[in-house]
Amino acid sequence: MPSSGTRSGDRAGFQFSVVIQVGDILAPVDHTAPAILELGSLLLVAALAGKLARNLGLPAVIGYLLVGVAVSPFTPGYVANRQQLSILADPGVVLLLFEVGIELNPHQLAREGRRLLLLSPLQVLITWAISAAACLAFGMRLPGAALIGLSIAMSSSVVVVNITRSRRRTTDPRTDEVLLGWSVIQDLVGVSAALVLVVVVGLGGRSGLIAIVQVLAFAAIAAIAAFVLPWLLRRLLADHDLFLLLSVASGLVLAGVRSLFFGIPLALAAFVAGLATTESPVAAEARQRLLPFRDVFAVMFFVALGTLIDPGKAGLALPWLLLFLGLVVVGKVVVVWAMARLARLGARPLQVAVGLGQVGEFSYVLGGLALGGGLISSAVSEGLIGAVVASIAGSSILVRLRKPAS
Repeated sequence: MPSSGTRSGDRAGFQFSVVIQVGDILAPVDHTAPAILELGSLLLVAALAGKLARNLGLPAVIGYLLVGVAVSPFTPGYVANRQQLSILADPGVVLLLFEVGIELNPHQLAREGRRLLLLSPLQVLITWAISAAACLAFGMRLPGAALIGLSIAMSSSVVVVNITRSRRRTTDPRTDEVLLGWSVIQDLVGVSAALVLVVVVGLGGRSGLIAIVQVLAFAAIAAIAAFVLPWLLRRLLADHDLFLLLSVASGLVLAGVRSLFFGIPLALAAFVAGLATTESPVAAEARQRLLPFRDVFAVMFFVALGTLIDPGKAGLALPWLLLFLGLVVVGKVVVVWAMARLARLGARPLQVAVGLGQVGEFSYVLGGLALGGGLISSAVSEGLIGAVVASIAGSSILVRLRKPAS
């Protein structure tokens, strides 16, 4: 039998070994502390900037974008680490568009009536054609003009939701319904067109036959997910932590798989993944559970977007910025106003037009695809990002310039 001294020595050696192992695990914390501090500080400053923007009657997203501009490498002062920002920004845009996909309910769209189901796609086509033609006239190549034209045709679902749910809104209930319905139909039409464009333009570098096979396989997986995922979610509804975990994981995994194996852009794949769960009886519950996580990650997405704005290229980007804003006004606001007025939807035509008179998250994604594929120049990309910021601010302010609904 070993002596007590031996046992005591073994115990001491074991404790020392555990301390060393725990120390090895915790040691990297010192190296990651600056990154954690930076991300936490950016979130704090973004929250304060968002609150200030709302106090001024602007959407919080404007505050987030300005924080990004302030910490970008193109402005004096502190420069944020873009790689660290992307760690949160990339999941942010995925969850943002996954949640938008969940919110798009086909039954709700059917209740809007045939007029809206015809008007929104028609508006997308008209605005797309006008914008693409203008881009071609300014010397842009056809593939780039097609992607940029589509980006101008689509509005920001996030901004539209904020307009209809804001405590300062001046819209009436019917105008809110038309705004939301028009916006989500835009998303459905726009994403479908974008998926086709990605295949036709060949941004993934694949042959036509391979691209067609991949799109069919992509559709098959979406159909399977539409049955399997709701079944799993229903069985985990009582387990709040597992339900939330599966909701977040499913959005990220489905988007990632479709992007990696089928060449579908990550953000568009996330939107389709959300569509796969929208028919589930627990879709509303999943969306409510996702909102806090989406909001935190989405803040970093808009901050990261702000870091891409280079004031030094304002001179080169200004003509494109003015062109894109002009297309938003002429090709979208005027077109939507005329359609809403002629169709007599029971909503306020001018508020519907102004509420949809911006370009947003999908426009940024499509612009990024065009820039990454070498279809547009950096000046065009800068002009598009500037148009996103300016149109979101203008739409959010101008839509309130009317007495509140009684």
